[in-house]
Amino acid sequence: MTSFQPTPQAVAFVAIDVAKLRNEVLIELSDARRRRRLTVTNTQAEHDRLVGELQALARPITVGFEPTGHYHRPLAWRLVQAGFDVRLVSSVALARTREALHNGWDKTDPKDAQVILHMLRIGAAKPYHDPLAHGINDIQGLSMTHEVVSKAKTETLHRLQTHYLPLYFPEIERFRNNTRSDWFFPLLERFPVPASITALSKEAFIEAAWDVAGRKVAKARLLGDIYETAQTSIALPIAPDAPAIAMFRLVMPRCGTSSSSAMSSSGSLPRC
Repeated sequence: MTSFQPTPQAVAFVAIDVAKLRNEVLIELSDARRRRRLTVTNTQAEHDRLVGELQALARPITVGFEPTGHYHRPLAWRLVQAGFDVRLVSSVALARTREALHNGWDKTDPKDAQVILHMLRIGAAKPYHDPLAHGINDIQGLSMTHEVVSKAKTETLHRLQTHYLPLYFPEIERFRNNTRSDWFFPLLERFPVPASITALSKEAFIEAAWDVAGRKVAKARLLGDIYETAQTSIALPIAPDAPAIAMFRLVMPRCGTSSSSAMSSSGSLPRC
């Protein structure tokens, strides 16, 4: 919950409605109730112009803005480096305050700037802690990248399970009994349809798949079971070199595992 901390009145309030290309800025000199509007584009020259104009006021400056994706980060960093008191306005609090002040949900950038200015005046904002200034930008970047990669792998896995496997090899999914089955996707990439397995003898298949299956107890029995399963599969009769299977193989490395992927230092394939 946003805490209300009234700001001293001998300051200038600066409300910024952040956008991708341009920012609406509303400056209020609290002592004389004078306001000034600026439009500041997201360029170095415009950021420098804004900082210069604020510094020319020769008084304490409190700047407030609503977090908008990551578009606010460069301008916020510039303002923090200039030594201004930068405040963060909650998106939820901003929306509720706008509805209360204007008796409606309609919004525009100048209107949002007015609401942000009002919230700064009553102290309904939080101090902004810039990740770069506080030394956590790298951790934040790693976290966001991990999230994106993990979601992409999960989405690809779900597509395999709900689209490709039901069409081309439904029975093979039971052999992927947990998320640590690193051998499963390299094997599936090598033998994507039952026909690619049954084209070989049982002994030839076990020999061809031996290294792909990794280190397993009773590996021969497992591969033999997969071979017998392929013999009675209800999969669509698609040839291993069909374009649809080529697309199937194209999706496979996106799950993070592939027979062509480099082995890790521990000797195991990357995990999906």
